[in-house]
Amino acid sequence: MGRTVGRSAEDTRRLLLDAAGEVIRNRGVHASLDDVARLAGVSKGGLIYHFASKDELLLELARDLLQSFRSDIVSQLDPDDTMPGRLTRAYVRALFTPAEDEAAARKALALITQLMTIPAVAELARLDAEELRRELDADGLPTDVLVLVTAAADGVDSAPLWGASADGPEYRRLGDRLIELTRRPELWNGLPWGEG
Repeated sequence: MGRTVGRSAEDTRRLLLDAAGEVIRNRGVHASLDDVARLAGVSKGGLIYHFASKDELLLELARDLLQSFRSDIVSQLDPDDTMPGRLTRAYVRALFTPAEDEAAARKALALITQLMTIPAVAELARLDAEELRRELDADGLPTDVLVLVTAAADGVDSAPLWGASADGPEYRRLGDRLIELTRRPELWNGLPWGEG
């Protein structure tokens, strides 16, 4: 099966990544390249042209998911916000902003969870998390405030993994309060641990 007329190499890569995500969500990380190629409507040779191995395909799929999250954070940066904590507020907004397609968001969460069982993907995610943590650490907030705010946001974001929903108004209020905490230094000393 040759290249489809009108479809660029980048379009084919995107099609293959989307198909790989769907196949892995449905069949697990042991799904075959044949399964991915079939769903994408691409020959196995065409798949191999873009991704030399299954490991390469899975790593690229994980990179794509991680980059998508980074893009979500960047899209939430407020251009008028120049106070310390600007990136942290964008991080919270990225995690608390309801997805346009809730089903797609749940699928992405399920997919990254499955991919994390692969040691190379887990290492990729660990390195990405370390880089993001360095960026957040340089965001100008006290460490305790940063940890409290990001841990609370991460916890709400992972609720669907446990079958819970974090869509109610109480969670929107929590997101607003976390952002408020990053903007109000006078509250930081009132935290149980104080400044230290």
